[in-house]
Amino acid sequence: MKRAVSISIGSSKRNKAVEITLLGEKISIERIGTDGNMEAAAQKFKELDGKVDAFGVGGGDLGLLVDGKWYEFHSLKSMVRFIKQTPVVDGTGLRNTLENKAAPFIKEKLGDYINQRGNKAFIMTGSDRWGLTRSFLDSKFDCVFGDMMFSLDIPIALHSDKQIKTMAALLLPIATRLPFEWIYPIGEKQEERKPKYPKYFHWATVVAGDCHYIKRYMPDDMQGKIIVTNTTTPEDVELFRRCGVKYLVTTTPVLDGRSFGTNMMEAALVAISGKGRPLSLDEYSELLVKLDFQPNLQELN
Repeated sequence: MKRAVSISIGSSKRNKAVEITLLGEKISIERIGTDGNMEAAAQKFKELDGKVDAFGVGGGDLGLLVDGKWYEFHSLKSMVRFIKQTPVVDGTGLRNTLENKAAPFIKEKLGDYINQRGNKAFIMTGSDRWGLTRSFLDSKFDCVFGDMMFSLDIPIALHSDKQIKTMAALLLPIATRLPFEWIYPIGEKQEERKPKYPKYFHWATVVAGDCHYIKRYMPDDMQGKIIVTNTTTPEDVELFRRCGVKYLVTTTPVLDGRSFGTNMMEAALVAISGKGRPLSLDEYSELLVKLDFQPNLQELN
C-alpha cells in the first residue's frame, strides 16, 4: 500500500488518517500536526524519510507561485532540510490546477443564487492561491483580495491580478524572509478568532481561500454567504453553520467527514504516480481528469 504523510506546523487537534482508493490502488494518507514547532516537524520528516512514498508540508508553503514566478519562503527551508529521498510537496501544484475549477463549479451549481446576490468574491489572499484567483477573475467576478490586509497587516485592498503581481514583485522578496509566524497563524493560533475588515465579508457573495484565514478573520454574521475553501474539519463546518453560511464548497474531496489540504492531496497524487518526484502542472491536470476530482458542495442553512 502506498503511503502519503502531511507533516504540518498547524494544530495537532486536526490530525487525521484514512485509507482511500485512487485509480484502483489503496493509499494511506495521514496528517500529523506539530503545534507550531518547526523543529519537531523537521525531525518527523527525518524519521519518515525514505519510509513513505510522498510528503506534504502542511500549515505553511515552501513558496508562492504567482503567475509562473516562484517566491521561496526562506523561513521554512530548515523544516525540510533532512529530506533526502521522499518527494515533498506543499500543495502548490493542486492550487494551480484543481482550484481553477472552483468558480465555474459554483456558477453551474448556484448560478441563480449568485445572480440574486451579485458576482462578488472576497478572496483572502490571491498570491498564494493563483489558481483560485484566476478562476474567479476569468469567471467575471468582481473581486477583492486581502493579501496586504491579512498577511502583511496593511489596510489596503487589492482588486486585480495586476495589483497582486505588482505587490508580489515589490513585497514578497522581503515578506518571504520574515519569520513565517509573522504572516500566517501557526499552531494553536490557527484556532483563534480575530474578526477584521467585516465590510468586505458583508459585501461579498463568495468568501474564498485558506480555511484558517477565513475562520480567524470572518465576522460572526456570515448570513447567506458561500465559502470556498478546503482543509475543513466537522468543527469548522459547524462554526460556518452557526455563523449563517449558506453553502460550503471544498475544492478537495471530503474523505471520512473532512476535506484535507491541497498539500495532503498533492502528496497522495505523487504517491500513486510512482514517479518518486513532484509532478508537473500538466501531470497533475492529467491525473485530476482520470480521478474526476470535483469540488464538493454542502448546503449548511
